[in-house]
Amino acid sequence: MIPIARPQMGDEEKELVWSAMSSGSLAQGVRVRELEERFADFIGVQHAVATSSGTTALHLALLASEVGPGDEVITVPFTFFASASAILFTGARPVFVDVDESSFNIDVAHIEAAITPATRAILPVSLYGQPADLPAIAEIAERRGLALVEDAAQCHGAAVGDRRSGSWGAGCFSFYPTKNMTTGEGGMVTTSDPAVADRARLLREHGMRVRYQHETVGYNFRMTDIHASIGLGQLPKLPGYNARRRAIAARYDRELQGVITPRVQPGVTHVYNQYTLRVNRRDEFVEQLKERGVGTGVYYPIPVHRQKPFLALGYADQHFPVSERLANEVLSIPVHPSLTDDEVDVVIAAVNGVAAELGPIPAAAHA
Repeated sequence: MIPIARPQMGDEEKELVWSAMSSGSLAQGVRVRELEERFADFIGVQHAVATSSGTTALHLALLASEVGPGDEVITVPFTFFASASAILFTGARPVFVDVDESSFNIDVAHIEAAITPATRAILPVSLYGQPADLPAIAEIAERRGLALVEDAAQCHGAAVGDRRSGSWGAGCFSFYPTKNMTTGEGGMVTTSDPAVADRARLLREHGMRVRYQHETVGYNFRMTDIHASIGLGQLPKLPGYNARRRAIAARYDRELQGVITPRVQPGVTHVYNQYTLRVNRRDEFVEQLKERGVGTGVYYPIPVHRQKPFLALGYADQHFPVSERLANEVLSIPVHPSLTDDEVDVVIAAVNGVAAELGPIPAAAHA
């Protein structure tokens, strides 16, 4: 079976982890600070704050942007649950805006209509490795006096023009094993705003700047030096990993038939954390690919506003037609950099074979 993800670990990561273990410094320390400095430089910002996960990065970035009880944060329902649950953690309420069908990202044309006097921030999700329309969103945020917190969990190295995801407002990355680079588990907040960075660092470590002197009630959202050591081994490899993902995606773009392939927006560098198709009879498609030895993933089968906790919060009557349609059609196929050319051949043949059997998506479904 060709898996949907296959994390790569080399001698560099192993040696760095062993060095950290041998040093006796296992918790947050010099390795974390080094990873923060290098990742900030990679993204093109002044500050990076390492965290225990992508979810805690979102939580900290929102708190550091002064989001709290009674506030509203605009985001999308077509995303992983944490994009919205992190808003709830702050006491604020998510306000959902539907996504654009061609990019899978927030439909910028609908943002302003969702702004109310309670709106404090916009949280666009840069899904699958393609940045949202960050310049347009940043213009709205600045004009309306709102914070911008990008969920860039899948966008390590993605860019709009020459500017990378994570460099508008506050960026939030995940280093989960399936991401373009990993620390095993971990996350990062990136920003050029010193106040946001300072607040995130303070809240990350129990509200302390000086040990055992607590300025506020904070959290234990720290990354360990062991995890940071993995990241220090991974980061130099990230450009190569992304280049391989893009090369595989280019073959899929050229050779896949009978499915709707991803549409890359003009001027954008897509890094393909996932290569996501839209297919007919999705559940059957999954089973038939499995029979042909190709693993798949569905990201995401239930829009957030249809998840049980959000139904209980009063979102049951909300309707987002594009998100709901995509949730029934999307299917991600292997695009990780460890795929061999022969494996890519197998994936292409399998997808084309299944698509020929099941037929295309009816035109009315994506008009």
